[in-house]
Amino acid sequence: MPGEFANKVVVVTGGSRGIGLGIAKAFAGEGAQTVLVSSSAENLKAAAKAVDALGGPQALPIEADLRNAAACASVFDKVQQRLQRCDVLVNCAGATKAGSFLDLPDDAWIDGFALKFHGCVRLCRLFWPMLKAAQGHVINIDGGAARSPSAEFLIGGAVNAAMGNFSKGLSQLGKRDGVNVNVIHPGTTETERNLQLLAQRAAASGRTVGDLQAEALAKSGIRRVGKPDDIAALTLFLCSERARHIQGTAIAVDGGATVGYY
Repeated sequence: MPGEFANKVVVVTGGSRGIGLGIAKAFAGEGAQTVLVSSSAENLKAAAKAVDALGGPQALPIEADLRNAAACASVFDKVQQRLQRCDVLVNCAGATKAGSFLDLPDDAWIDGFALKFHGCVRLCRLFWPMLKAAQGHVINIDGGAARSPSAEFLIGGAVNAAMGNFSKGLSQLGKRDGVNVNVIHPGTTETERNLQLLAQRAAASGRTVGDLQAEALAKSGIRRVGKPDDIAALTLFLCSERARHIQGTAIAVDGGATVGYY
């Protein structure tokens, strides 16, 4: 795929760190113009510097809290004004809170859906005409909890399941309009977010982070924890012409940790 994404515009939400940054760097390495969206100005500055160091087009960082409809519209407006196109939209923003069900208030549920689900829906709607014109791609970074819920991650499981269902439905419109819509379910991945979730689960269960990490590896039987590059590699492939016949599917990148046939 060398050079396949040159002159293409790739918008990555949650693009300032973790999986989102890994995806942005992978596209930038292939010559794409990347747009990094995050609510953290500090993280955006560091991320843009890392992307620019790859030698491709200078990244466009956009600070926006995607919980807010007006902020989503501002992201679209800035891309339209500066770049006038969007070939790939990667929805990776989202941080749902883990913890004991009885201790999670309504605000935590509302916040979880507001960022990951509603932010994704709004940006898909806003960018769809551009994606249709480009015959482009939508990749929604979801999560294994959509298929394998747990009592300590009920918000994340519910949000991920909703996002997966939305993506499958949107792919039907994508068939008509020539936009490929697919989902990636990352497993446990080495990110700041993963460590935060482990800390929340540890607090909810009265155990240590180290115990939970060791137990997860032993239970799943996987060889290692995933890395952002693992997710980025599949994202690049799904947005390439070689994957044009892959539409409306969800693929786990978890080393085989997900139990079940699908």
